Amino acid sequence: MPLSPELWRTLAAVAVLGTVAVTVLSVAGVPHRWGTAVAVARGTLQLALLSVVLTGVITDPVWVGVALAVMFTVAAVTATVRLGWSLPRFLVVSGAMGAGVTTVLAVVFLTGAVEFSPRYVLAVGGIVVGGAMSTATLAGRRLAQATDERWPEVEGWLALGATPRQATVDIARYAVREALVPSTDQTKTTGLVIAASLAPTLHRACD
Repeated sequence: MPLSPELWRTLAAVAVLGTVAVTVLSVAGVPHRWGTAVAVARGTLQLALLSVVLTGVITDPVWVGVALAVMFTVAAVTATVRLGWSLPRFLVVSGAMGAGVTTVLAVVFLTGAVEFSPRYVLAVGGIVVGGAMSTATLAGRRLAQATDERWPEVEGWLALGATPRQATVDIARYAVREALVPSTDQTKTTGLVIAASLAPTLHRACD
């Protein structure tokens, strides 16, 4: 099947932006600079495959459930690998992500805010799983970093008889707060961004 001109232009734009990113990171001496290019290539391939697969499953509730399960598993594994793989850690990460994703989807669909249909379950579920993965990764990495930075404090609590959980609970709360900063800032500016993107459409409608 030949690729459409629009798709070729999209692929060209992705290639150019990936090249720019790698070049800037290389000039700045940032380590693992090729990770961005690899991520872009993998993401492009995955989206291409998903577009083919989801065309046949988007109306079937069973296959939508399977697709979401695969998405969630991949997201949980990815987040755990970023933090250092171990089965206990994977169980903690997947449990935390699962609780968040389930709560959000339950509220969104049970309140009727979004139509409960296979296509919307898949779309909203994918977005929420992606957000949960990012937050889990950021929180976990920040927790590890902050624990190292404040290790004398943690040792002091342990010496006083505190459990590991009690000794690190304040650090964990701080890590979660820091992990939520990007999504919180993005949410705070959503109105401005959407308004700016809709301005041309509204202008044409008024004309």
